[in-house]
Formats: sequence, C-alpha cells, structure tokens
Amino acid sequence: MSLPATAAGRTRGRPVALGWLALLAGPLSFGITAPALVLDDIAAALGTSAGSTATLVTAFGWGIAVGSPLAGRALARHGGRTTLAFSSALVVTGALLVLASTALPHLVLVLAGCALQALGGVGLTVTAIGMAVGPTAMGTVSGALASFGAVAPLVGSQVADALGWRAALVLPLLALLAVPAAARGAQPPVASGPRDASGVALLVLTVSALAVLTALPVVWAAAAAAVALGSGLLLARHARRHPTGVVPGSVPRSVRFLLASAVAFGLAVVNFAIVYAAPPLLATATGWDADQLGTALLGPYLAGGLLALLLVPATAGLRYRAVVLVLPALALIAAALIAASGSAVALFAAMLLGSVTASTGQGALGLRAGDAVPAADRGPALSLFTLCYLLGAAFGPAIAVAVV
Repeated sequence: MSLPATAAGRTRGRPVALGWLALLAGPLSFGITAPALVLDDIAAALGTSAGSTATLVTAFGWGIAVGSPLAGRALARHGGRTTLAFSSALVVTGALLVLASTALPHLVLVLAGCALQALGGVGLTVTAIGMAVGPTAMGTVSGALASFGAVAPLVGSQVADALGWRAALVLPLLALLAVPAAARGAQPPVASGPRDASGVALLVLTVSALAVLTALPVVWAAAAAAVALGSGLLLARHARRHPTGVVPGSVPRSVRFLLASAVAFGLAVVNFAIVYAAPPLLATATGWDADQLGTALLGPYLAGGLLALLLVPATAGLRYRAVVLVLPALALIAAALIAASGSAVALFAAMLLGSVTASTGQGALGLRAGDAVPAADRGPALSLFTLCYLLGAAFGPAIAVAVV
C-alpha cells in the first residue's frame, strides 16, 4: 500500500530505509501522548484548569486531522521534497511559538504552537506512509507511531523535569532528523487538475467541527455536531460532482472504505482515551508517582507497537470481515476493563489490548482501505483514512479527561 507517487519515487530517488521512515513518522505521537503526565504542571504554570489544558491535545488532534488529507494532496500535487520542506517549516514554527510562551505565558500561544506542529508533523507522517511499500513497511510505520507513543509519557515527564514542560511539547521536532534521508527518496508530483478550493474548505470545516466537539459545552457541542453533519453531507455531494477533488468520488461510494475508516477511528478513540485515563487510575491503585507511571506505561504500549510489526503483515491473508469484527471486539474488551476494574492487572491488560488493536488496525485496515478504491484514488483516499484514525487523537484524550 502506498500513495500513487511511490512507484515513480522509487525510480527517481533512492529507497528509504525503514528506520528512517519510522523516525519520520513516529515523533508525531509525542504531540499526542507526551503531555499525558504533565497536564497538571502545564495547568499550574498557565493558571488554568486541567480540563482547559487538555485542549492542547485537542488542538494537536485538530492539526493532524485537518493536515492529513491536505498533506496527501500536497504530496501528490507538489511531490515529496516540497511537502517535506513545508511540513518541516510548520513544525519549527509551531515549536518556536510554544517556546516563545516563556516570554508571553498564555494558553492561546501554546495552542497555536501545538496546532502548527501537528499540521507539519502529520505532513511528515503522510510522506512516510506514502513511501511505505507493502505490509512490512506499513507495519513499520504503524509500529513506530505506537512505539513512540508508548515511550512518550515517560519521555515527556523526564524532559519536563529536566528542561521544563515547554520542551516536552516540542518533541515532534525529532522527526526532522529523518528529513534529509527521506528527501533523497522523495516522490515527484503525480497529480494535476483543479485545486478544489470548495472541497478543501468543506473538508476543513467538517473536520474542525468534529475535532472541537468534545472540548465544548453541551449546547455548543450540539451546534458543532450539526455543522459537521451538514458540511459532511455537502462534501459527499461535492465529491460526486467533482470526483478528482480533495475527496475522490470513489470514496463516499465505497462501503468497504467507509467501514474501514470508521473502525479505525473507533480503535483510535479507545486507545487514546486509555492512554490518558490509565495514569490517574493506576496512581490511585498503586500510589506510583509520575516517573513510575511513565515507566509502567512503557511495557504495554511498547509491546503493542512491536506486536503490530508482526500482526499487520499477518492480517494480510485474513478476510475483510474478520478484521473489521475482531479488532473492534478486542477494543471493546479493553474499554470494559478500564471502566469496570480498578486493579493494576486489569488496567495493564486494557492498555495492551488498546495499543495492539489500534496500531494493528491502522496498518491492517489501511491496507484494505487502499484496496477499496481505484488505484488512481489510492493516495488521497489513504490520507482520508489516516484522517479518520488520527481524529481519534482529538476525541480520546478529551473523553478521558472529562470522565476520569
């Protein structure tokens, strides 16, 4: 599975080692899970509540959700090197905004910095996905996202202790280390045609309304849901009339693609909710401090990421129905364990199940989502699939903070 430019990129550039692809994609997870153990510190420094501070993760989730399809379109229209350069600039600009909040401490400045880092970071991740040819490479990218996410709470806590919480929020900068190697194997542009400003506007409006839904009071959340539904329906209609736009016409017609994307979204919601719900529950059950909690989270989440490296290729031979039934069932078991039990053993089991199902689902369902549309639409379709998965990063933490 790859973006359409991959084959051309292989003939015009050098093959990119899997390690570089993992480094290019993985640090995006730092922006999602690194704040898990330092939200209280950030809230105290900025004079806000933990709930308000959790909007940092919502802002990051918005950035990756909006940026995913836009990055896929940029990759197809402008090529890998231009996408890498622009994405890198966004990551750096966002990091500078976060660090600048030292002189002007304000939540809005940090929110803007997190959102820009996410927009750039997802561009790097989508580029890595576009270079991932076959189940093994896709499993490497999926496993990298899960593995970086596994170490992120501990790394974020340690970095915050040593350098301050702002340093913990700019860890996505690490992906820039892989940009030179990725640029040597970057794909050339393969798409042309209309820019589809209307489609882009409808897509951004739909995703933005969905991303902020969980961070709003009930009345405003209902309004956001109505906006998301209305703009989503208009976007589907637009895609049928303009099949070469930002949303290919084959996407809303493919039940297999829509189901795979919906399942991936659900798996991500469960996983990221558990990432933020587990630490306070574990602290209550065990009395562990932040460093001990970060170390404890390493085991199940790192195991989940590593297992994905094996499970994604292994699922290639399974029937579509088996994949879309088994993975959600395991995620529901994980959610039940985290909700119904206060024991450490059950919490660890929930974390492991959540991590395995989400990281495996991203790769396994992504393979099937790419096969569910014509080859010419595969690149932008995969970007939309990635959007659905990463949108779970905006929902999951907000749900966990509100409930736990």
